[in-house]
Amino acid sequence: MPDPRTKTESVNLLMVMHCHQPAGNFDSVFAEAYDKAYLPFVQVLERHPSIRLALHYSGCLFDWIAEKRPEFLETLRRLVAKGQIEMVAGGYGEPILPLVPDRDKYGQIQALKDFIKDRTGYDAKGIWLTERVWEPYLARIFSEAGLAYTIVDDSHFALAGKKVEEILGYYLTEEEGHTLAIFPSSKQLRYAMPFKLPQETIAYLRSQATPEGARAVTFGDDGEKFGLWPHTYKWVYEEGWLDNFFKALEENSGWLHVMTPSQYLEKYEPLGRIYLPCASYPEMLEWSGGYFRNFLVKYPESNWMHKRMVYASDAVSEADIKETKAAEARKYLYNAQCNCPYWHGVFGGLYLHHLRSSVYTNCINAEKTALESARQKDPLRAEVLDIDKDGFDEVILENGPLGIFVAPHEGGAILELDLRAKSLNITNTMMRRCEPYHAKIRNKIAPGALPPAAGVASIHDAVVLKEKNLDNFLQYDWHRKAFAVDHFLGGGATPESFSKAAFPETGDFASAAYAFELKKSPSAVSLELERTGIVMADTRPCAVTVEKRFALEAKKAEILIAYKIKNMTDADVPFWFGSEYNISLHDPRFCAVGALNDLGSLRIADEWFKVTLNYTMSKKAGLWYYPLETVSESESGFEKTFQQMCLLLHWKGMLKPRQSWSVEITFGVR
Repeated sequence: MPDPRTKTESVNLLMVMHCHQPAGNFDSVFAEAYDKAYLPFVQVLERHPSIRLALHYSGCLFDWIAEKRPEFLETLRRLVAKGQIEMVAGGYGEPILPLVPDRDKYGQIQALKDFIKDRTGYDAKGIWLTERVWEPYLARIFSEAGLAYTIVDDSHFALAGKKVEEILGYYLTEEEGHTLAIFPSSKQLRYAMPFKLPQETIAYLRSQATPEGARAVTFGDDGEKFGLWPHTYKWVYEEGWLDNFFKALEENSGWLHVMTPSQYLEKYEPLGRIYLPCASYPEMLEWSGGYFRNFLVKYPESNWMHKRMVYASDAVSEADIKETKAAEARKYLYNAQCNCPYWHGVFGGLYLHHLRSSVYTNCINAEKTALESARQKDPLRAEVLDIDKDGFDEVILENGPLGIFVAPHEGGAILELDLRAKSLNITNTMMRRCEPYHAKIRNKIAPGALPPAAGVASIHDAVVLKEKNLDNFLQYDWHRKAFAVDHFLGGGATPESFSKAAFPETGDFASAAYAFELKKSPSAVSLELERTGIVMADTRPCAVTVEKRFALEAKKAEILIAYKIKNMTDADVPFWFGSEYNISLHDPRFCAVGALNDLGSLRIADEWFKVTLNYTMSKKAGLWYYPLETVSESESGFEKTFQQMCLLLHWKGMLKPRQSWSVEITFGVR
């Protein structure tokens, strides 16, 4: 029935759809999202030519579409030409813009604007704000990039003291005299579309109509909700929700005006000026502790990736290379800045190994592209700097095939080991840490059989856990899971207790600071580390010095790891020394808790990455090993995810007064 107020009251509806798949995601995921969400949405839209809306696709997704489904771009061009859609820009690699250097903010935005203009014919005027992470200075960045508006959640406006009835339109904000229009995305619509019947949304919109007709209700949300989210494809397309919704908009077009944000900006004035605080959507603020950058504090792995990305950005920015090479390097860099691996909530991919791996691969590729000629002249490099910005220096050693990043202040361990020929970081590791949602497992899931310890087929698989008791499975690490971590084991330590991070530790070396000295010759680079600490011999504290050396010869895919342990006392000191190696590869032989004895060598083979690692020890060693798996929460439930293999080479002995013991480990890559 026509609404009796259609001649006197009206309202405007603005819709902005955001579509994204992260760099490094599986091709099958891209294809499923395209088939279930992106393509059918546009097909339905074409059947309703009076419906106008805005579409945003990340550059990561556009790259896949351009390669695998190029006809889709022609569809977008056709819709643009008809005036039915406007395209919305963003950062090409879908970064959290406040986390990337300003030069990359401008570069990312311009790269996506250029792609949109070239492939669809539209000069984008708006920008999608990744995860709606807003910081006030972005107004200047966006304005200088030639953009007129962005979209945030209405919760941002609530933090600035605005009520829902006060934000039915857009506001202007400014920074250093640069203005930007900001539209508030309606929570009411985000929770209704597409989950409630179209009539309920129509009724809400009708309630916002006024005689002036200037009000606008903005819907800005993920395109994946329309077909890819669980059970939505059947509801949205097979049962016709989207088609029925568009029909309802058409039937009520006398009072309900559907337009794009740019059309609304041209027709209506702002509601006023506003200054929004740093914010994101409420769930993100909860996960991050109120501020997105807190993820970099909560998760050292996230902070290392972030600072590693900034380090790569500096290398690309400072490289003196031709523009074609520079553009190639920037493309890698922009993919390394994709937001998904840097954070964790119910969404977010920090716990997903393959997304973290993509960050490192793209960082390494960016550096290789930018610095190729310099590295060819001299593959040996040694550098000392505080990469992760914690006030302590790290050390970088490179020899061509390999690059290592050592943290002398964190046990003198290797935080990153890059196989540069593969552009692969094999220490892309995670700690097991207590997450708030783990309480659900302990409190609500009845006892039962644990999931199999080696329940993954490859490093990329995750097992969704339903109605399983994981209480005993939840273990938490007390130190960074790195490469060449030094332990002194106490009596009673076992492979099982080691796998649970519950073994007796009698030394204080694993996380402590080492003094260091860097050395470089024409044929090799090396780092010598030393620390005098305490080892408990029964109840007696004994002073022990550990010397550790990492040495790399030019163009040789090997690391020499040399240990010398010296008794600094005048009494005998029994020792049980272990060197821990966390390797983010998958060899099924070491993906259960186990032990081997009297090893002079060790071979690890990963079929996915086609990498073989070889250890050769100068003294026969024992080996403990286990698969490190995390339990995280996602929209599908609890997931057990393989992160890495943890290996411990260990030796027992007796140190005579003022005497030393030594071992050399050659670690090679093939």
